[in-house]
Amino acid sequence: MATKEKYSWTYVPFGGMTRVNITSGEDLRHLGELDQKLWTVLSCPVDGLEFDGRTLSMLDSDKDGKIRVNEIVSAASWLTKVIRDADLILEGRSDLPLEAFNLDDEEGKVLHDSARQILANLGKKDAQSISVSDTSDSVAIFASTRFNGDGIITAETPEDASLKALVSEIVATVGSVPDRSGAPGVDADRIEAFYAACSAYSDWCAAAEKAKDAIYPYGTDTEEAYSACKALEDKIDDYFIRCRLADFWGASPEVLDVSADRIGAIAPKNLTGCMDEISSYPLSRVNGSERLSFEGINPAWKAAFDKFRKLVLDVEFPGADSISESQWKAVLAKFSDFVAWKGAKAGAEVESLGLDRLRAILREDRKADLLALVAEDRKLESEAAAIDKVDKLLHFYRDFAALLRNYVNFSDFYSSYRGETRAVFQCGQLYIEQRRLDLCIRVADMGKQGDMASKSGMFIIYCNCTSKVKGKSMTIAAILTDGDVDNIFVGQNAVFYDRDGLDWDAVVTKIVDNPVSIRQAFWSPYRKLGNTISDRIAKSAAEKDKKVSEGLTSKASTVTIPTTKEEKDAAAAAAPKAPFDIAKFAGIFAALGMALGMIGTAIMKIIDPWYNVLILFVVLVVCISGPSMFLAWLKLRKRNLAPVLNANGWAINSKVLVNAKFGATLTHLAKYPKLKLQDPFREEMSKGKKALIGIAAAIAVLAAIFLTLFFTDRLSRFGLPFHKGEAVVEQVVEAPAESVCEDAPADSQN
Repeated sequence: MATKEKYSWTYVPFGGMTRVNITSGEDLRHLGELDQKLWTVLSCPVDGLEFDGRTLSMLDSDKDGKIRVNEIVSAASWLTKVIRDADLILEGRSDLPLEAFNLDDEEGKVLHDSARQILANLGKKDAQSISVSDTSDSVAIFASTRFNGDGIITAETPEDASLKALVSEIVATVGSVPDRSGAPGVDADRIEAFYAACSAYSDWCAAAEKAKDAIYPYGTDTEEAYSACKALEDKIDDYFIRCRLADFWGASPEVLDVSADRIGAIAPKNLTGCMDEISSYPLSRVNGSERLSFEGINPAWKAAFDKFRKLVLDVEFPGADSISESQWKAVLAKFSDFVAWKGAKAGAEVESLGLDRLRAILREDRKADLLALVAEDRKLESEAAAIDKVDKLLHFYRDFAALLRNYVNFSDFYSSYRGETRAVFQCGQLYIEQRRLDLCIRVADMGKQGDMASKSGMFIIYCNCTSKVKGKSMTIAAILTDGDVDNIFVGQNAVFYDRDGLDWDAVVTKIVDNPVSIRQAFWSPYRKLGNTISDRIAKSAAEKDKKVSEGLTSKASTVTIPTTKEEKDAAAAAAPKAPFDIAKFAGIFAALGMALGMIGTAIMKIIDPWYNVLILFVVLVVCISGPSMFLAWLKLRKRNLAPVLNANGWAINSKVLVNAKFGATLTHLAKYPKLKLQDPFREEMSKGKKALIGIAAAIAVLAAIFLTLFFTDRLSRFGLPFHKGEAVVEQVVEAPAESVCEDAPADSQN
């Protein structure tokens, strides 16, 4: 049995990694055979990419918010099946020639015929190609057709005027669904719901007509009378409970009435603003009769009670001036049938049409006619679905090649230095401190970024960006890949430009510090040392200034200024005179002389031979800057974008290295031409500053000499003479003592 040969892929180096290169339609046909371990990306999010969202939504077949390898493979298989020349897919064009459809494939032929129908509907019957813009505007495609296959009819679908009016009434009462043409319409479910509501409301009204006397105890005023009764129900019940409690307790009724203190509290006020307080008082003064008198009603409830009395009490108890609790309960009971009927109300959504119109609709019964129109529209369902597939095909045809370049091998990212393409995760450019950062990524979850960013080895500037034009805000991660990091700090303002060229206000919120370049690493120790010295000097100066100020203040508060001649003479006599210590000054001069002698000797040793100075300088530079540069070199070689993308929801299957050479193309520094300009405000260096610089240089030289002597001594201990002068000294030391001292006086030999 013959074994099937594996497909031969081509490979290309991108970012220090070997990646599969998709160069032909044949590669697309075999994409499902590509080992998943060789894909750069295993999944990417649908949201937050600089890519057509509709295309991504179509690719996301399981609607989980991710584009996975199997969905890419499925799309590639479908495209190469319905398009005759698969090489066209890699061109990424927005218009597809009609002759490119694969008519030998059944689905390809259906798509071809549907594409021609779309063009005909748009008035482009003779067009030889179809584009995304043609299929995206469904309103234009179906604007001139009565039926479009979605099972929805609009007021324009029927030719009968009465049916047109009926569709409009259905839309106005039970709601609508958008037709494929964009107009509001109705489907079979809404037609059925409308007629069911009409029937239910009509039956509900008929029930009231049959039991009119029981349901409407007060005739046409029943609705209003019931509302008046409900408005006072709680207050009347409260009144009778107070009466019964007074009878039960046997105390004076005034105890359960409103107290004089409460009345007194509001008496000085403008009572029109105290109605809420007054309304909380009992409906009427509590008395021992256990009847509610129609007189003496709480003024806050007087208007409501008068309405209730007119509609109910005067009808039930004409001429009465009070009612008992049992009479009140009897009034409530008369509304029981009315309440039950109201609770059974159905079809309220069509009530606005009026009972007469609803019964006319039921008599005419045009429901079957409307459902027939829906059924006729559904006959074109397969054609409409094919139109949707054509739209999907054109989106894939235009965007699939670009997606592959950002999925299989990241070629768009590694070719972005040419300015022709940008990766789908590059959301724009950040301008900050005379730099333009091209590698800016929209941040979906700042929490995940905090965990992953340190693993990237990159210098990352996180910014909050706000657009007043769009009324939106977002967080970006801008990656500095070249230059230095001076003058970049949290809180700094910058400007971000998105892919559409719209500017956003940006504020730096967080910085992840990592080496940017070998050059920056070389100067880093000196900058840190300078900053440390500057900070300590400033701190020391501030402390001394504070101490001096406090001392002067303390002395000024205790000192007594002599005013008379006698006081001045006494102060002069009391002041101690410092004696001149000649020994102290002699010691200082001796020490300075010895130091100068040693320095002179050391200088003579260093400059013999002269290149020792250069050797010393190189040794110092290597000792100071070497470790920093070496660590930077190690980190720059491993600088990896993958952790940043992983924190954004990507599943990166390979390193995405950004070495120093490539990084230099992602960060653009300000460059000025060679100019000879005179600055009228340039500060000239004063003599004092020049003197300070000279002193600093002298100190640096002395330090270098000291280090040279130190290293020379160390080397000589290992038998490695540092220069020729040392060998001469060794010879002199080995000479016989007699030959050296034979002419010297006897006492000098000791």
